[in-house]
Amino acid sequence: MEKLQFQLIGDPEVAPAMARYMKNRFKFLGLKATERKEQSKPLLRSSSKVDVPTLHAWITELYNRDYREYQYVAIDLATKNIKKWQLADLKVFRKFVTQKSWWDSVDSWRTLFGKYIQLHPDEKVRVFEQFYQSTNIWEWRVAINLQLMEKENTDTDMLTKAILADSETDEFFIQKAIGWSLRQYSKTNPEWVKQFLEAHKLGNLAVREAQKYL
Repeated sequence: MEKLQFQLIGDPEVAPAMARYMKNRFKFLGLKATERKEQSKPLLRSSSKVDVPTLHAWITELYNRDYREYQYVAIDLATKNIKKWQLADLKVFRKFVTQKSWWDSVDSWRTLFGKYIQLHPDEKVRVFEQFYQSTNIWEWRVAINLQLMEKENTDTDMLTKAILADSETDEFFIQKAIGWSLRQYSKTNPEWVKQFLEAHKLGNLAVREAQKYL
């Protein structure tokens, strides 16, 4: 297995502001997204030539490093190789949703899962069931927002089940997720979203978010 030889070089003067933006939950090297992607470009390019076990090892090593930018690179690496993954790989990546969790990493993993179901629509339900009814708020957020990119392929029964698992929760990140999912789907099917809002009691935050384009 090829050993991972990769280090980011950040700006210590930028790092404190980045940490504050994330409520000081993580240490930062001080790399904005554009610079991080530029520095990681050779790694992502070379990843196309390594096997799946090596990729898993690299992603895990990067995700376990102390600085937040490495978690971003790990997710970028997983997303770059989306066509290599099977459902078993997604079950491995699921554990990262609940590790070093905050909206930035969770929503990036959700994007990966969303791209996977676009490539494998027949496996959408199985991906959804990994997260549906989880007691962890971050996994629940993934279940609600899994179909953000599905547009006319949105499974409204699935969306309804995810939202109504506890539609009146006062958990901020879940209320935002509910509103986000409905707002996004309203671009495709505004009538369905209007009817959904009329039929179900949701939190004020979720309703506000959902009605943005209505």
